[in-house]
Amino acid sequence: MKRRKAREYILKFLYAWEINDYCKKNSFYNIIHDELEKFWDSCGEEDRDIKSFTNEIIEGTLENLENIDILIKKYAKKWDVERILTIDKNILRFAIYEILYRPDIPFQVSINEALEIAKKYSTKESVAFINGILDKIAKQETKLRTAETNGLEN
Repeated sequence: MKRRKAREYILKFLYAWEINDYCKKNSFYNIIHDELEKFWDSCGEEDRDIKSFTNEIIEGTLENLENIDILIKKYAKKWDVERILTIDKNILRFAIYEILYRPDIPFQVSINEALEIAKKYSTKESVAFINGILDKIAKQETKLRTAETNGLEN
């Protein structure tokens, strides 16, 4: 339950981050820690595990945002990333980050958690949309990365 709560915080932070146009600013490194501090002050969350996991996923997602958005564009055929609901886009972003960059989290867990959060914060249609994209990415991109890794080892 701690990680579910952390993921809800992640969604809230990423949503606010995008709404405030920080995504378009040159370097998020200059402001991320201040914004996270303000965010935690406003939430009143005291659990260190929740805060630590949340911060890791937020920072990793933002560091890899360009690559993540490219994948969303690739797998959300006929959808412009800018037209995807902000809630859905940010659920996709952190789930994709977990799937591709956090081998300590099984991709099935990341997908399931993303879907549960989408059920709570978005629409039924969005749940199916998010599931389809995450499932494709988990299957295709992890296969590609495994092949690349195996090719490097040989």
